[in-house]
Amino acid sequence: QVQLVESGGGLVQPGGSLRLSCLASGSYFSIIVMDWYRQSPGNQRELVARITPGGNTYHADSVKGRFFISRDNVKNTVYLQMNSLKPEDTAVYHCHVNIASIDYWGQGTQVTVSS
Repeated sequence: QVQLVESGGGLVQPGGSLRLSCLASGSYFSIIVMDWYRQSPGNQRELVARITPGGNTYHADSVKGRFFISRDNVKNTVYLQMNSLKPEDTAVYHCHVNIASIDYWGQGTQVTVSS
């Protein structure tokens, strides 16, 4: 059973910050690649950030320098620190993992950047 539970979304003003969390079930966490995706109306789902078990990271050009993915293998949690938020960052953010060729998604958390 793979279960991903997200938290941390909300309404924030432009220039503000939020930290998203994704708590994963099970003892497998330390050996899997974890992703953050986002999707907003009219836009294709976008890979925002990815982190490997060893801590190597990828960030999309649209968020590079503003968003930072990290993980805590003891707490079984992956984070997305979002700084200098812009209105175009408004989206539903989903935690994602692929295990044994199966995609697992969190329920999604809404991030709205607006004044």
